[in-house]
Amino acid sequence: MDWIKIILYQPLKIISMSASIYKTIFAKSLSISEKFDENLKYNEIPEWDSIAHMTLIAELENQFNISLETDDIIDFSSYKKGFEILKKYDVKI
Repeated sequence: MDWIKIILYQPLKIISMSASIYKTIFAKSLSISEKFDENLKYNEIPEWDSIAHMTLIAELENQFNISLETDDIIDFSSYKKGFEILKKYDVKI
């Protein structure tokens, strides 16, 4: 019966922790501290290059079980812009 609780309650946990998960994925994908400036933009730091960008996108898609459209991948130009884009995919942040 415990497995039913896990299945039923897991989506709520993901939704309530999405902002934290987003920040962690961002930091790990770019290999930077989680204390980064949230005004961070693509190519402003050497760590956020095209390879790290695609790593970030892949991790977000995997974690939130979404598939970003090409235009959204290209438009994903800052940490804050990522919030807007993920909301389009019903990720609650």
